[in-house]
Amino acid sequence: MYPGRFRYESPRSLDEAVALLHEAGGEGKVLAGGQSLIPLLKLRFASPSILVDINNLPGLDHVERRPDGSFRIGALARHAMLERSADIAAYQPTAAAAAPLVADPIVRNRGTLVGSVCHADPQGDWAAVMIAVGGSVVAHGPGGRRSIPVADFVTGPFQNVLAYDEIAVEAEIPAPTGTITGGFLKLERRVGDFATAGAAISVQHAGGRVVRAGIALTGVGPATVDAAAAAGALLDRPLGADTIGRAADLAAEAATPRSDHRGSADYKRHVVHTFVRRILAGIAEQNERAA
Repeated sequence: MYPGRFRYESPRSLDEAVALLHEAGGEGKVLAGGQSLIPLLKLRFASPSILVDINNLPGLDHVERRPDGSFRIGALARHAMLERSADIAAYQPTAAAAAPLVADPIVRNRGTLVGSVCHADPQGDWAAVMIAVGGSVVAHGPGGRRSIPVADFVTGPFQNVLAYDEIAVEAEIPAPTGTITGGFLKLERRVGDFATAGAAISVQHAGGRVVRAGIALTGVGPATVDAAAAAGALLDRPLGADTIGRAADLAAEAATPRSDHRGSADYKRHVVHTFVRRILAGIAEQNERAA
C-alpha cells in the first residue's frame, strides 16, 4: 500500500517547523527517524496533510552529559549513538542495557529515542527506560518550552500530551542523587521483535540503602506501565531477598497484559516477576562486590 498525498516541508529552523505545524491545525506529522511513522503512512493508519522533516535542524543530534551528571539527548540522536556512547555506558546503566536491544541494527541507525517515546507504543523500550530513570521530554511550541515527565507524557497507546503545534526537541535524564545502578531485560520471539514483556529498573544507593528507584514495564499493558509501588518497596532498604521478592510481586501485580499469540496474561506476569527479580538480584550482587 502507498501513503496518501501529503505536502513535504524541510524547515531550516525550529520556529519555522513549529509554524508549519501550527498552520496545519493538527493535520501535520513530524519526521525524525521515521522508523515508526513511515510504516504508519504506508498502511494509511496516519494520513497527514503535511510532513515536517526536522532532520536539517541544527543542534538536535546530541547525547550530552552535563557537569552535574544529568543527560540531554536531542531529538535527532539515533539509537546507535546511545548504544555507542561511552558516557551512557559509564553513567546510565539502564539506558546502556536497553540501547543494544532496541529493534535491529537498521532501525537503530535511523530511529531516535525521542521519537520512540513520542510514538508511545505500549511495546516500546525507551519510554520504560525513561520512566525508570525519572526522565522528561522537552517540548518546543509557539508558547516556548516546557519539560514533561515521561511518566505523565505517555497517556495511552500511541498517545502523548504534545499539542499539535509542539515538537519534542530533547529528552532529559536528571542527575543521580546516589550511586546509580540498573538494568533492562525484555523477552522477544526473535531479534528485532516487539517485547512480549520487558522491565527497566534504575536504582540509586547511598549509605547502603536505596534512596531513589524506578521500575517500568513494557509489553504488559495498554501503555508503558509505571510500577511505582514496586519501586517504592525498595526505598530506604537494603536489597535483600525479601525486598527483592516484594518488589517483584508488586511489579507483576502492576502489569495488565492481554493473552495473545505471544503468550497468556499469566505467562507475561511471570516474565515480569522473573525479570524484576533477576535485575535486582544482579544489582545486589554488584553492590556486594563493590563494598
